[in-house]
Parts: sequence; C-alpha cells; structure tokens
Amino acid sequence: MVLYFINLFSFATLFKELMLETAALKDLLAKPKQIVITTHHKPDGDAMGSSLGLYNYLIQKGHHVKVITPTDYPQFFDWMPGNEEVTIYTEHVEAANQLINNAEIICCLDFNNLVRINEMGEVIRQAPGFKIMIDHHLEPEDFDDWRLWNINACASAQLVYEFIVNVMDEPHLINKDVAACLYTGIMTDSGSFRFPLTTSGVHRIVAHLIDAGADNSRIHQLVYDNSSESRLRFLGFCLSEKLEVLTEYHTALISVTHAELERFQIITGDTEGVVNFALSITGIKLAAFIVERTDKVKLSLRSRGDFPANEICKRFFSGGGHRNAAGGSSTDSLENVVKQFKSILPEYKKLLIQ
Repeated sequence: MVLYFINLFSFATLFKELMLETAALKDLLAKPKQIVITTHHKPDGDAMGSSLGLYNYLIQKGHHVKVITPTDYPQFFDWMPGNEEVTIYTEHVEAANQLINNAEIICCLDFNNLVRINEMGEVIRQAPGFKIMIDHHLEPEDFDDWRLWNINACASAQLVYEFIVNVMDEPHLINKDVAACLYTGIMTDSGSFRFPLTTSGVHRIVAHLIDAGADNSRIHQLVYDNSSESRLRFLGFCLSEKLEVLTEYHTALISVTHAELERFQIITGDTEGVVNFALSITGIKLAAFIVERTDKVKLSLRSRGDFPANEICKRFFSGGGHRNAAGGSSTDSLENVVKQFKSILPEYKKLLIQ
C-alpha cells in the first residue's frame, strides 16, 4: 500500500508501496537485529551524518550495527561519534561482504541506485536482508523493500530525523551523538542552511538537535575550519590559475589535471566545495569543477535558481543529482570533457542569461 506521512513541521513525505506496514516495521526493529548501514561512493557530510546518526540511534535499541562505506571519506568527518566502527569496503572486502550477507536489515542512505556504491551494489542486491532506503535524490531504483523518500528534503539526515521521530515515534532516542551526526548532515547538504530547501521546518529540526546536544559552533569548525596547508594552497591555485569565466553564458569553470592533484598532495575531501567559489562570482548562474582522476574525469556542477545542473549531468555525463547540485563523469580526456562542457552551453544560453 502507499502511505502518506505528514510530520510535525508540515513536510509531506511520500512512502513507497511498502512490503511491510509501518507497524510491522516497528515490530521488525523491536528486537535486536544484525544491521548494516551503507551510503554512496566518496561519502560527503550528509552521507556520513545520516549513516552515523542512524547508527547511534539503532545501537540504543540493542541492535548489532555496522556502517560500511564503499570508499574512504574526508578526514574532517573522523570526529563523528561512531566513526571508529566504520568499515571501508575497499580495504576490507571479504569481511564487508560477510557482514552484508549476514545482515537481517540493510539500510541504504543518501543514494537510491546501486551503481552509486560501486562493486558493493551487486553484493547488496543479492543479499537476503530486508532493505530500507532513506534518500532525497531523483529517480530511485527499485531495489529496496521499504522506502522513506522525499526530493523536497534538504538532506537525507533530515529524513533520518523524521524516521526516528515520526515513523518510529522515538524522539527521546535523539541523544547527543545522534544529534551531532544529523546536524552535520543537514548543515553540509543545506550549504550551511542557505539553500532553498532550508525551510522553517528544517530550522525547527535543527533547533531540536541543538537542544539535544549538537554543539553547532564546534561542528561547523570541525568540518569547515579544519584544512591542511596543502588544501588551502590548492584552493588558491584553482582560483588564481585555473578559473575561467565565460561571461557570455554566465558560467564559471575550474578544471584540474591529475598531475596538479599530485602536486598539491590532494587527498579525499580536499576538493570539496571548490566549485562553490566559482558559483559565488557575481552574475554567475552555472559553475563547474572538472577534475582528472586516475580512472576517469569527474564533474561537479552547481547552479542558481531554476537552472537544471542535473539535466546536463544526466544527458551528457552519465550522472545526475539535484537541480542545483549534480555530478557526472566521463572516460574521455580532461581536455575533451572541458571542450564538451563548453559546447553544451549555447543550447542552454536562454536559461543561463535570463
């Protein structure tokens, strides 16, 4: 059946046709279970915040929980409660596969397509455990058994909050650790509460998390004021040497070679947010960060207003995402990907200059 759930702050959240009704789901989680939580490739703040937030909630109920990430993630998330219990799939493949295959419940957070978790995808598809998806991205794949999905949520961490408070009816289990993780997820995916989906309801959720013990000032410092010297020098290099402003199309572009990444000793997380500096230029409506990785070229697009960054990623770069924040990739050379991106802009000129 299809359920519609209205939370305390007037969010209308559409649930997938459920294999279990909510009451049965509560029964499933009423006794200790073997649970695996996973999230997308190269996890960001929302991915880790929602995963560890759910982890810290479930362990209070006596469940045996493991968080498995498909890859490594930025070191500035290592402080999060429960981080020491995270298994990185690429570093412990055999052990991770065993955990997945033995899990009675598998929670998939902040992604909705199994290709987003690389080689883990088919392992989870074939695993016998009951699969729960909590996500806010477009066009979910139909691999799950129960879904909390809302593209109007500013973050998956917001939906984990709604799952705990409204679906499970256990707001008292949002302790300091849960609150810190969920706050991190909402803060990062909302652009520090400045993106359009940051509604008054989101601020009420954040207020509850602060009341529950999330130290908002400390969390912001740990995430955003925690850069290495090489990361800052790389950012300066990108802005002074690599930034292109295509005034005719109200577009800004930064492209970086693999050799340049190595020059600045870039590690996972060091390129986070670079694209936002390009978007911050007055008059810019679309920004792109295009980087040459070892296996392919990756693109991160950000846009303002109604411009569909996700459409460009989906049509041309095997990707997708949100309207104003999307990503894609290509197996072509960096030079050709940059040329292709620029060649697309005339088609979107009317949208870019209006």
